[in-house]
Amino acid sequence: MQKTICVIGGDARQQAAARALRRAGYSVLPPSGAGRAGCLLLPLPLDRLTPELSRAFAAARPGTLALGGRFGAEVQAAARQAGLETVDYFCRPELAALNAVPTAEGCLCLLMQLRDRTLWQSPVLVLGYGRIGRALAERLSALGAWVTVAARSPEQRANARCAGCRAAPLEQLERLLPGFDAVVNTIPAPVLDRTRLACLPPGALVIDLASSPGGTDFAAAKDLGIRAEHALSLPARCAPQTAGELVADTVQTILQEREDQP
Repeated sequence: MQKTICVIGGDARQQAAARALRRAGYSVLPPSGAGRAGCLLLPLPLDRLTPELSRAFAAARPGTLALGGRFGAEVQAAARQAGLETVDYFCRPELAALNAVPTAEGCLCLLMQLRDRTLWQSPVLVLGYGRIGRALAERLSALGAWVTVAARSPEQRANARCAGCRAAPLEQLERLLPGFDAVVNTIPAPVLDRTRLACLPPGALVIDLASSPGGTDFAAAKDLGIRAEHALSLPARCAPQTAGELVADTVQTILQEREDQP
């Protein structure tokens, strides 16, 4: 039955995932087919319980596998009440690693759209050097930007230096920020508060890629005249075809692993 997948959500990423699953030989049903499916493919992120999700959960048979990304408490509770088995595909390290690429490319697009100068020979400060920070710093450097990475971890700073970037401890942000009119945050913690934002030069741009609520005090940024963009779900916005195919690949891996279990 898990070869029959009901795809919930109609955004471009979900549509691309559905097409990829059909090409792989799966029978793909619309939301109205939830009661006939062995698996539900839910969107990312699952931060609220929509009427479409409620209807699908009510129609699905108890024990149906529900694959989704970043389950919120409300959605998780509703799925549990419906007797569904939930698996968060975004917890898979391979998807998180690959998803960093369209996120980084989407960020490059925003940097080029929202600024009036090239990335080439522009100083750009990247906060954090996890999967997304690394992917972004590599691509910025390839375009000729002068990239500095600020990170708490000495190992991350060392890796950034090995990749040709400058690196500094995150604790030195107040000293660093006056030299950058473009800052990208990837750290899911409050790192750009009012005091630090006030250190930025006039007209600076901040792009925050961290999941909600982000790492930037957006209200303070507005008060200070700093443009701060919380750029969520960039893969779905900027590269939905690729993002959907990556989700479909991960779903197939999960289902195959379950079949292989004794």
